[in-house]
Amino acid sequence: MLTPRGRRLDQSLVRELSAFPRLLLLCGRYEGFDERINLGLEPLEVSAGDFICNGGEVPAMLVIDTVIRLTPGVLGDETSSKYDSFGESGLLEYPQYTRPREFRGMSVPDILLSGNHEVIAKWRLQQSLDMTRRKRGDLLK
Repeated sequence: MLTPRGRRLDQSLVRELSAFPRLLLLCGRYEGFDERINLGLEPLEVSAGDFICNGGEVPAMLVIDTVIRLTPGVLGDETSSKYDSFGESGLLEYPQYTRPREFRGMSVPDILLSGNHEVIAKWRLQQSLDMTRRKRGDLLK
């Protein structure tokens, strides 16, 4: 049941939810749910964050979008979610670069073009650590 008084949606909860063969999402509108629904069904209450939406539809879309990423066969590469922010390491993801090689005077780091996968993996881990320390130091505790 999507409600602001529920357990906050985070990657740990997403992992738990992804283990179920199916989910039924209850979305309230405006004033929320009749309390008898909560008392009768005793659903897991989930909150998308400390804010209020007009209804539970948008938070439900967040649940769907996050859970399907962990469902086998949804991503092209099964290991992709392993390296996402909040993945197995719990860190923020390293910076991503695409084409062109240079854009407005900013270049893709040479190390990423080296072809040395071991060195690239070490660079990415260091970048993840630095990014997490800079932007979300609370995740390192």
